[in-house]
Amino acid sequence: MVMSIDQYEFVDYYENPVLLSFENHPFDSYPKHVWVICRFKDQWLLTRHPRRGWEFPGGKVEEGETPEEAAIREVNEETGARVGSIQYIGQYKVDGKSGTIVKNVYYAEISEVKAKKDYMETNGPVFIHTLPRDIQNNDTYSFMMKDDVLRLSMQYIYNEIFSRK
Repeated sequence: MVMSIDQYEFVDYYENPVLLSFENHPFDSYPKHVWVICRFKDQWLLTRHPRRGWEFPGGKVEEGETPEEAAIREVNEETGARVGSIQYIGQYKVDGKSGTIVKNVYYAEISEVKAKKDYMETNGPVFIHTLPRDIQNNDTYSFMMKDDVLRLSMQYIYNEIFSRK
């Protein structure tokens, strides 16, 4: 991993080059994807994707909505949760084999979770107290949880958000 003043460079689970920054929208002012690291009371709130495994909610920004609106919608669709507060924390860019994807990363505090009949493309919420240290070798978790985006975002959340509380 290479680190500049405001940017991290590494490869993802599939060996694609990734740039991550905690600056204000360094790669795209209107990205088409979002990823939301969610906290409900004293637990992390993930979703159970039927093919990929456990992961934080996220997805595509739909026509006519902002990335923040998409983040709030995706959290509700995939977990049944209502976002109490949400904060942009960073953005990353993946240069994949089929093109470049830019995602905003958010941290959300969840005010309530209600059971739903349909969680869209997922199998609903997962609550955990602690993310495992060996997540890279744990088949329960999605590939999206296995690169430095998660590790560095969690470090940012603990240093910049939790330390202020």
